[in-house]
Amino acid sequence: MAELCRYAAIPDKNPREIVLLRGSGCKWRRCRFCDYHLDFSRDAAANFALNRAVLAQVTGRYGRLEAINSGSFVDLDAGTMAEIGRVCTAKGVHTLHFECHWRDRAAIPALRARFAAQGVETRIKIGVETFDALFRECYLDKGIDEADPAKIAAPFDECCLLAGLPGQTAESMARDIETGLRHFRRVCVNLMTGNTAPVQPDPAVRAVFVREVAPRWMCDPRVDILLENTDFGVGGTGNAE
Repeated sequence: MAELCRYAAIPDKNPREIVLLRGSGCKWRRCRFCDYHLDFSRDAAANFALNRAVLAQVTGRYGRLEAINSGSFVDLDAGTMAEIGRVCTAKGVHTLHFECHWRDRAAIPALRARFAAQGVETRIKIGVETFDALFRECYLDKGIDEADPAKIAAPFDECCLLAGLPGQTAESMARDIETGLRHFRRVCVNLMTGNTAPVQPDPAVRAVFVREVAPRWMCDPRVDILLENTDFGVGGTGNAE
């Protein structure tokens, strides 16, 4: 299997560098649309060695760094977290983005305090996928036991949404983006692509999103739209830059 691209620079909309790190794996692992959790290892030493090599590519060119992995930041080993902090200081990174599952939200205040102590602001992103709670929990099995968007947003700064799923419409996908923008600082919309999970994208719904929904927000500085899940430059096996 070809090694994944794990470093890229994003020059447009909230310019930042991004690293795809490897942790012990998502602890939820029940989302019916996701197989990202397959990128994991229980070997903390091996993860640290890989992650340190990836983080060595960070230049600090934008002062912003996004560190993602196949689960929450809590699934990264202690050495990797320390190395992220060291790189932020060495490269002048002032804003650091992490991802976190709803079930790990209690760990966010300590994370914020840890990096604030070294002058780094943290922005935490949650994968909500949709604000239709019945669809999200009964069909996607996302693991968010809260229906109120304001309460979901309270511990977080940014959210990810998923479009192109069976049952979605132009209206429902647009409503999700509008709800996200009301409650979060930024919204990232991922157009569903096929993988090995049980829930697969609906080509007709994907086409509706591209034709009717994406153009409304494509130029919005607060909205990232990924028509391919590798559009940020990481996750694929080609050249990251």
